[in-house]
Amino acid sequence: MASNAETVPETEIPIEKMRAVIAPETYGDWDAALDLFDDLRETAPIAKMVSSDGSFDPFWLVTRYDDVMRISKDNKTFLNNPRPVVFSTRDAIEFSIKATGSKMLVDSLVVFDAPIHPKYRKLTQDWFMPRNLAKMEAEIQALAKSAVDRLVENGPEADFVPLVAAPLPLHVVMQILGVPEADEEKMLFLTQQMFGGQDADLSGSGMADMTPEQITQIVAGAVKNFEDYFARLAADRRANPTDDVASVIANAKVDGKPLPDRDMAGYYIIMAAAGHDTTSATMAGAMAALAQDPKQFARLKADRDLLPGVVEEAIRWTSAVQHFMRTAAEDVEVGGVQMKKGDWMMLSYVSANHDRSVFDNPREFDALRSPNRHLAFGAGAHQCLGLHLARLQIRTLFNEILDRLDAVELAGEPKRSNSTFVGGLKTLPIKFSGA
Repeated sequence: MASNAETVPETEIPIEKMRAVIAPETYGDWDAALDLFDDLRETAPIAKMVSSDGSFDPFWLVTRYDDVMRISKDNKTFLNNPRPVVFSTRDAIEFSIKATGSKMLVDSLVVFDAPIHPKYRKLTQDWFMPRNLAKMEAEIQALAKSAVDRLVENGPEADFVPLVAAPLPLHVVMQILGVPEADEEKMLFLTQQMFGGQDADLSGSGMADMTPEQITQIVAGAVKNFEDYFARLAADRRANPTDDVASVIANAKVDGKPLPDRDMAGYYIIMAAAGHDTTSATMAGAMAALAQDPKQFARLKADRDLLPGVVEEAIRWTSAVQHFMRTAAEDVEVGGVQMKKGDWMMLSYVSANHDRSVFDNPREFDALRSPNRHLAFGAGAHQCLGLHLARLQIRTLFNEILDRLDAVELAGEPKRSNSTFVGGLKTLPIKFSGA
């Protein structure tokens, strides 16, 4: 897929910017992160990232919307394997190889390429289509009402994240998966350790002074706990199948054979963890945006036809999945830069979803934004399997909020998690009236 287009010299950005791109704390300061990517799109839209101390393998940072979209859609030229699909240091990769035999701690649906990926995805795809999800609308509405009840009971000032944004999507996904309600707290804790292992408040491990290697061990421990839990669940569902996704995965066959244990564990983990954490982040992002803009909240309350636009804008504005990595399957030119077969690249969804050439005033939360072809769900064969479920939950929750609350404003400074991969607000103090 080499191009005849004129190529430009590869660009290495200053070391302090390289460090910022891969530093968890960068994403905890959202405005600073957006400033960084605004600068990189202008000065080095495709930049070669090279470690000065050898701590990570070189990779290309891709920041423009058009380039990220192209790579995301071309799943033959840009692979999810064999290199990690999430940025990892050399030490973390070595640790993973020793612990699991793989460069990735979890061999989940997101790491596979064709022909395996479409076969695995097909196993549960129907569960997450709108026609099937329609059967769950009444239950999700009841859960949303319960979540807003909880908020009101703790008001008129409360933290929206632990009361609403975290528990609601967690419960929905666990119901689909077949995890007992009594185990939901355990699932949340393990998710926070796995995705929030870089954040001392979320990892639950007092890790402020830990080395990256120690943090990797925390994440690996969470993965192992997930694997043990789902091995027991799968054994139970093989013996006693029920009408849930856990039973589908436990009893699935691909090419006439059951899923390997590691692949099965990865399938469970990606659904249990990513299935709720990203939706939680987006719910919190939407509430933060509306709390900062009372006029927009009032306009939405008066005109529910704006709600789908709020949902899409929240997904773009929050960009809960902040990056994925890809590997070039062949020599290829991207954005005027020549890449070689085997080159590793980081697709920055944060940057792509705030690209001024595509989105007017991208830092502004605009419910009327149209078109809104964001990349928060990815694109191509690996587009998020749960996108319809996420939209349904967010829309249902905010319908309930708009029914119950008259006005919302911030009651303190929201705090965002320190994480390079999945990120969002970890606290959102709000003050509200009505109910």
